[in-house]
Amino acid sequence: MERSEVLTPTHPWDVHTSGVSWGAVISGAFVTAALALIMLALGAGFGLSVVSSWSNAGASASEFGTLGIIWLIVTQIVASCMGGYLTGRLRTRWQSLHGDEVHFRDTANGFLAWAVALVVTVAFLASAATTMAGGAASRVGSTRAAAGEDLAGTAYFVDRLFRSDHPGATTEATAPVRAEAGRILARTVGQNEASASDTGYLAQLVAAKTGLTQTDAERRVSETIVEARQSVDRLRSVTARILLWTFLALLMGTFCASYAATVGGRQREHVQVI
Repeated sequence: MERSEVLTPTHPWDVHTSGVSWGAVISGAFVTAALALIMLALGAGFGLSVVSSWSNAGASASEFGTLGIIWLIVTQIVASCMGGYLTGRLRTRWQSLHGDEVHFRDTANGFLAWAVALVVTVAFLASAATTMAGGAASRVGSTRAAAGEDLAGTAYFVDRLFRSDHPGATTEATAPVRAEAGRILARTVGQNEASASDTGYLAQLVAAKTGLTQTDAERRVSETIVEARQSVDRLRSVTARILLWTFLALLMGTFCASYAATVGGRQREHVQVI
């Protein structure tokens, strides 16, 4: 019968030493967040930072491409590896612990450093990242929203509805009319089937403000709704793609930070005290 190994601390401080070196974890987390921010700025300078972990940062979803995916992954790998390695090197040295326990603690400390870095980044560095990536310029003002531009991005399609093909037409769509048309269009695009009353009323507005006949106005409304729905579907597809690659990049960052912490911890164990 094999006797189970019982680890008895030989030093009195081992009993009271925490398995988490918070000083090292916080240091590694700040390094990870800072490097990610630096690489975001570098990628924005070269036009590669089309996506990021920060809200409203980066270019529009339609510009998401292969180079953006690669840069997102590289950013996570580099920042997470450096932060995890520093966490392992700077953590408190545990005495008289089994190698498996040391390995587990290093991995856990690296993972905690990555998690803290992500929280710090989202909570405190979002505005800085947004400014670097130029996302602040894409914010929609209240004036434009009053003119009919909402979260569905219907401003262009509202402009198309009221585009006049008759040079002699003098009646122009006012802001309240455009706002009403934008709300109707946004609701219609969000539904599987368009309401006959909404589309009919929208065609009347278009006919009154552009000089088109009722038949031509109805045809323009139908074509605009179809194209608006296609635009929304493309946006949803690209957004899903961005979220998927962001998840994979963050998952790789988690692995890199944990593994780099074990590497740093092993090197920390082999440091000779002079």
